[in-house]
Amino acid sequence: MSNQAAIQALQHAVSSRILGQEILVNRLLIALLADGHLLVEGAPGLAKTRAIKTLAMHMEGAFHRIQFTPDLLPADLTGTEIFRPQEGSFQFQPGPLFHNLVLADEINRAPAKVQSALLEAMGERQITVGPKTYPLPALFLVMATQNPIEQEGTHPLPEAQLDRFLMLTRIGYPAAGVEREILHLVREEAKQEGRDEPPQPIQKIPTATLLSARRDVLELHMAEAVENYLLHLILATRAPEKYGPELAGIVQYGASPRATIALDRCAKAHAWLAGRTFVTPEDVRALAPDVLRHRLILTFEAEARGETPDSFIAQLLRRVPAP
Repeated sequence: MSNQAAIQALQHAVSSRILGQEILVNRLLIALLADGHLLVEGAPGLAKTRAIKTLAMHMEGAFHRIQFTPDLLPADLTGTEIFRPQEGSFQFQPGPLFHNLVLADEINRAPAKVQSALLEAMGERQITVGPKTYPLPALFLVMATQNPIEQEGTHPLPEAQLDRFLMLTRIGYPAAGVEREILHLVREEAKQEGRDEPPQPIQKIPTATLLSARRDVLELHMAEAVENYLLHLILATRAPEKYGPELAGIVQYGASPRATIALDRCAKAHAWLAGRTFVTPEDVRALAPDVLRHRLILTFEAEARGETPDSFIAQLLRRVPAP
């Protein structure tokens, strides 16, 4: 089985258990293929936790869920040095960040010092404790969740940490017809648990296949015209007045070169997942909101007028000419 067929089979397996959240499943796999991290915003009960747990079930590798709370400490994520009296020395005890897939649940409920503990891990794939630096696994993905409804007792993520996330994906409620399918699926799962039968073995995709798929994604062809379109979109976030005087004064800080790299990797992964051997402008357009919305800082005047990053990105997608 080719790498592409294996990943598409993985997508189908996860989608069959996560109904009505095709965008979430797609973005999870894109983050996996693009070697990045995913921030998900959505109301409680929309299968955010279930999605990454289901993905972990079908992959080789370790999964760990961290519930972020106000009393969490940085060492609860990174690990700490523990004194071994029988040896008379300190020994490093790795924390949960040393797993392959990490769910940072309600990440904005922890204070800034805990959130900052993720910066080195997410950006440099290593953790420094005392004088020593420890590498993280080659396959390492953090999926963090935020509840956009309740803001009491939360700490907004700093811009430096937001920029470490490859994408910010917002999800909503499933359609009415899908809701019935979810109900039937959960009923059947509950019945199977009640039968006390041995679970069906799950074929796990090897880590080597995932790493090889990442290399395939990097080799995907992007025409010069599509590359120029991608670059013009990023540059338009920094000087939007070139595409209309009414866009002047909306953005205080545009997207950084990290956003350019992220959009390039995500567009290639999106095209590769769709079974194509080349990137189209539609791949760039489809991923632009998820890649850019958390990297733009609007001016106070624009926010007072009701502008949002999503509305600004939508205007750019209409005005920047596509090839």
